[in-house]
Amino acid sequence: MKKSVITLLAILAVVAIIVISAIGTYNGLVTMDENVSGQWANVETQYQRRADLIPNLVNTVKGYATHEKETLEGVIQARSQATQIKVDAADLTPEKLAEYQKAQGAVTQALGKLLAITENYPELKANQNFLELQAQLEGTENRINVARKNFNDAAQAYNVGIRRFPKSIFASAFGFEKRAYFEAAEGSEQAPEVKF
Repeated sequence: MKKSVITLLAILAVVAIIVISAIGTYNGLVTMDENVSGQWANVETQYQRRADLIPNLVNTVKGYATHEKETLEGVIQARSQATQIKVDAADLTPEKLAEYQKAQGAVTQALGKLLAITENYPELKANQNFLELQAQLEGTENRINVARKNFNDAAQAYNVGIRRFPKSIFASAFGFEKRAYFEAAEGSEQAPEVKF
């Protein structure tokens, strides 16, 4: 009888270890998944900050550069299109992330054109409101880069976690799927051409 009790206790101990390990693995995957979602929220927050600055910047430039209507409208249109694209962190497919990134890239290009035309307006470049908005926008672009890097780091840690054994067993059993990454913008592999 003592052998059967000891055997039963040993089996129960092994089962308890397996159950505790499975719970820890599952909770670790949930934590990594939530970290990716949190980092995605940070990315969206920084893009929203930029979108909030754009109307003020456009209005400031509009006062000085009234005949640059096409450029100003391009910025407003790009901002409008970018803010209409909503991506849920739980359903962040590579296609949806690429669409989001493309829309945000259009905003970046439009802002680049807007800031380039300001070179033609010395009074605008000296305007304190414009200088402050430009500094805020530059800071926001840096924050966007940091948020995107943090998101990619969290997505990488998560993706590695769900692919490693034995977590891969739990990940597939409980529906944890690979997360997409931000990638370099199309055409960024080519250096810009400089002409004098």
